[in-house]
Amino acid sequence: MNGPPALATVAGVQNPPRHVAIIMDGNGRWAKKRFLPRLAGHRKGIEAARNTVRAAGNLGIEVLTLYAFSTENWRRPADEVSDLMGLLRRFIQTDIDELAANGVRLRIIGDYKALAPDLVTMIDAACARTAENTRTTLVIALNYGSHAEIAGAARELATRAAAGALDPATITPEMIEGLLYTADWPAPDLLIRTSGEKRVSNFLMWQLAYTEFLFVDTLWPDFGGDDLAAAIADFAQRQRRFGGL
Repeated sequence: MNGPPALATVAGVQNPPRHVAIIMDGNGRWAKKRFLPRLAGHRKGIEAARNTVRAAGNLGIEVLTLYAFSTENWRRPADEVSDLMGLLRRFIQTDIDELAANGVRLRIIGDYKALAPDLVTMIDAACARTAENTRTTLVIALNYGSHAEIAGAARELATRAAAGALDPATITPEMIEGLLYTADWPAPDLLIRTSGEKRVSNFLMWQLAYTEFLFVDTLWPDFGGDDLAAAIADFAQRQRRFGGL
């Protein structure tokens, strides 16, 4: 790519991705490079998320999924986890008006009900307030792990089979997909991971079966609308065969 295309130019690309998923990586390294506390990197990362959501709407992306907090992130120091939850509260408080005004529907995937009760209440209220919006669906993966998601679908099918309501021989991939958190929207067309790392980190592992991957060196706090536009331009050059010729 010869530099990021303008948003208006990319918005007209043929066959743009309907669903873009992003692993937002590099907040800590961004802060370390500047001799700042990790919290400063997370705060800057919130700004990057805000700018990316705005750009997604301008680019006509139907679904934008952001990997915000994984089930493994609980292993981080308690003060950092507390800071992240505080930033999430602040994001909901300060950005919900803009999301609602811009036609963004907020959805959450993951076991977010395990979070603090007041935060769960805020999340539920924000999702309810934006439920009828149709311009863009912003999906935040929160306390999310793909292994847990798939295991939950398997348990539900096993429960139905044990109750005699389902013949195990009739289980199909479509049945499993219908029990995943993401059943309401298409699988990601494009996965972007920032910071140069090249792994999926227990993120949407079922859904990524035929997703195009793009790994960029940009640290997440430095990612913005032009970067998203460049990623979509890259995607537009690819030929997707889905196992065919």
